[in-house]
Amino acid sequence: MYDTPSFSGNKRYIWTISCVAAMGGLLFGCDWVVIGGAKPFYEPFFNLPQIARQWDQHSLARLLGLNTEEALSGWAMSCALLGCLLGSLVAGALSDKFGRKKLLAASAFLFLSSSVLTGWAADFGQFVTWRIVGGVAIGMASNLSPLYIAEVAPASMRGRLVTLNQLTIVFGILGAQCLNMAIAQKVPDHATALAISLSWNGQYGWRWMFTAVAVPSLLFLLASLVIPESPRWLVKKGRDDDARRVLARIGGETYAGAELAGIRQNVSAQGAERARLADLLKPRMLKLLFIGCGLAVLQQWSGINVIFNYAENIFKSAGFDVNTTLGFIVLTGIVNMAFTFAALATVDRWGRRKLMLFGCAGIAASHALIGLAYSMQWKGMAVLVFTLAAIGCYSMSLAPVTWVLISEIFPNRARGAAMSVAVSALWMACFILTYTFPILSRAFGPARTFWIYGAICAAGFVFVKLCVTETGGKSLEQIERESAG
Repeated sequence: MYDTPSFSGNKRYIWTISCVAAMGGLLFGCDWVVIGGAKPFYEPFFNLPQIARQWDQHSLARLLGLNTEEALSGWAMSCALLGCLLGSLVAGALSDKFGRKKLLAASAFLFLSSSVLTGWAADFGQFVTWRIVGGVAIGMASNLSPLYIAEVAPASMRGRLVTLNQLTIVFGILGAQCLNMAIAQKVPDHATALAISLSWNGQYGWRWMFTAVAVPSLLFLLASLVIPESPRWLVKKGRDDDARRVLARIGGETYAGAELAGIRQNVSAQGAERARLADLLKPRMLKLLFIGCGLAVLQQWSGINVIFNYAENIFKSAGFDVNTTLGFIVLTGIVNMAFTFAALATVDRWGRRKLMLFGCAGIAASHALIGLAYSMQWKGMAVLVFTLAAIGCYSMSLAPVTWVLISEIFPNRARGAAMSVAVSALWMACFILTYTFPILSRAFGPARTFWIYGAICAAGFVFVKLCVTETGGKSLEQIERESAG
């Protein structure tokens, strides 16, 4: 067990400002999942077959493959990933220039505006445009929320507080699923696309699913205006007195003095100017970027998001009917949340490295068993049990701890820019994973596909064992000094 020194400062305050920052994760989860419940209704409304016939006349649409109903459906579902990538790329540089707090508020504004404008889009082009803008908000929040929390959190609480961001993502996912169910009216059996498009769901229901996200977005925007700026960013900008006031509010004057001295020493050693591209290409930074990007890619290529995104396909192929499958999808969300709470309780006590090793081993074993169940035609409950085991291992390890580590391992001066690179790698890996699963499953079958993911997790175990050092219980400046040694 990994023990960390206790923190005797204003725990209520640090939890409050961390919860505000973690609302970015809540909206990340909401905005990412809400489209799944709206999909059966906005597609008939926009009449994708007709759009496909119209776009088939344009050479660019044919070149991009966006001239069929299936392609347009996939484009609507995945276009936000372009925004995610863009948001994660710009968040670091902009937050280094303007501050973490202002960029959190900017992401909240983008969530707010894109949710309303997506919901009330007049045509498919507008719908896609505002989904991409919403993706920018997701990309910014996925970078900024853990970054801000890591920079304000005391060392002994940092793991739990950054993990809080993952917990709010899980809450956001479940909240969106429940919201979609509450808004949608029952669809009659064998309803045609035309009937759905003319129904309340087709005309208004899907619109309110997106628009409802504006409520937590507005709360996030208002709350982000009253939280303090990151003390580490303030010191980088020469605003030491402001940084001292923030640190004193968190831990008292003694804590503020000690933390401020460490941050000043770090900034003096590095220089206060913003990191340049050349700084990211130095051997030491390249090594850290390799570790950060490796962890980000591992989190995605572990294959768990395939289970979330394609749960209906996976459970149907295991022999379950539609109603049972829908119930199991909810069960995966419950397990996801339960084990995220377990991570919250253990990440500072057990340490990051131990949890990551446990996760890689557990997910690899679970994927091996899922593949075995498919190959032996066991299916049924065996697939469910092994799938829930994989989700539990992931939710307690790779899902939250990856965010903790990539918010800790980079030097203070380059943290914003370096995190942007790592988070961008995560979103690219997410796109590749989501896009290739149907191809792999069709080419190799579900058994071999899950064995591939299991092999990736086994390789990830070796990667973590060789490359990742323990960061729990250490200040960000201490982690930086040790990585430079």
